[in-house]
Amino acid sequence: MADILYFGHTWRIPWVADEGPARGRAGWHDEPVSQPPADRPYGRTGSGPPAVVAHRGASEDAPEHTLAAYRKAIEEGADALECDVRLTADGHLVCVHDRRVNRTSDGRGAVSALELADLAALDFGSWKAREERRDEVGRRQRETPEEPDWERTSVLTLERLLELVTDAGRRVELAIETKHPTRWAGQVEEKLVELLRRFGLAGPAGSGARAGTAPGAGAAPGPAPARAPAGDESPLVRVMSFSARSLHRVHAAAPAVPTVFLIQFLLPRFRDGRLPRGVGIAGPSLRIVRSNPGYVARLHRAGHRVHVWTVDEPEDVAMCARLGVEAVITNRPRQVRDQLARIGYDTPPTDDA
Repeated sequence: MADILYFGHTWRIPWVADEGPARGRAGWHDEPVSQPPADRPYGRTGSGPPAVVAHRGASEDAPEHTLAAYRKAIEEGADALECDVRLTADGHLVCVHDRRVNRTSDGRGAVSALELADLAALDFGSWKAREERRDEVGRRQRETPEEPDWERTSVLTLERLLELVTDAGRRVELAIETKHPTRWAGQVEEKLVELLRRFGLAGPAGSGARAGTAPGAGAAPGPAPARAPAGDESPLVRVMSFSARSLHRVHAAAPAVPTVFLIQFLLPRFRDGRLPRGVGIAGPSLRIVRSNPGYVARLHRAGHRVHVWTVDEPEDVAMCARLGVEAVITNRPRQVRDQLARIGYDTPPTDDA
């Protein structure tokens, strides 16, 4: 998740964020907020354990955002995968967190200024091996030595990740975070919705299409529409962002796709559980939930679901389960699943102050 700079302004939403406090920038725009729905006094979706969402894949055990990390997360039983997407100079959505490739590859430069072929020539995995060698505690050795090296080192396109999810053999959801700021602005959401439509993941045919355009007209050939398991019609994909404007674009183009408003700082206008209009899921940071556990109950009373990031430590997993959040986003899907399996869910979630 990216850091968001907050300059003390209390009545506008920070809609862009960059990586690293030294390079961070922020912009502002007014955005209407949703009213707590009167007919849904409590938004919690069930009494079971939170869904486990693999943050950038099983990113503690494999290089983040690589195919290897996502395969491992699926093998470890993650309920959903989380990825960040950026648009390349030639119009491809790739799974890269930072604005620049310097940290996670052997190259340099901004993703938005590079073409897919440029990114394909870089090594996105060797930094992880160096990190593991430096770790004095010692991480587990890779358990699948037969795994192709390219799955740990190649840049991953969102299209390839969607193929992995839809071919997983079981229901695996995908939480896609749009990264801002970017020189491509609304083109990111346009390309994203276009790709989701190709996979049949943007809701009913034609939803959000421009006036005068027939459903499916001009669509590029692609995979057969993905189908949820029998009896489960909930969407397989949701879009997340710190940018309310980004979520508004997605909602306008594909209303059936759930959106998640990521929250780094709890602004006064949202403390009662409200979210930007059209958004049904809150994504508060773990720091917010730790310091304001009652915020989860307020979100639920407002009819919203709650997905918390990034939850790795056992005490934080237990806290989130006790508060009744719907999902935890974690770098350690196997460990978190194992812990949640040992927790009972016979009592309702708490309403901590």
